[in-house]
Amino acid sequence: MYLLNVTDSFSAAHRLCGYQGACSNLHGHNWKVRVGITCEQLDEIGMALDYGIIKGILGKILDTFDHEYLNDLPLLDGQNPTSENLARIIYLEMAKGLEPYPAQIREVEIYESERSSVVYTNA
Repeated sequence: MYLLNVTDSFSAAHRLCGYQGACSNLHGHNWKVRVGITCEQLDEIGMALDYGIIKGILGKILDTFDHEYLNDLPLLDGQNPTSENLARIIYLEMAKGLEPYPAQIREVEIYESERSSVVYTNA
């Protein structure tokens, strides 16, 4: 089994509804997102999946978040824009994007700061 990792980022604003603290106020982050993709086989040239394909799928997903006010984003469907919810949504969108390929999303790690991250996996 091969685990391929791709990292990208986006900048966006949000506020956490129902949270008691500073994060209930409008603020922003420069989120860093890492996706882990699993592949069982290599192709005829020894690659599991071209990194360009993974980067392209992830880039399209993150473009929907970039420089947006996440609380109003239709993709969140009214959910609080926590890092946990963002990681799950990115995971589900990556799963859809990878359907044509011999690969599966294994995990999404999202950093809202250099010192804080969450990993979503469907294991």
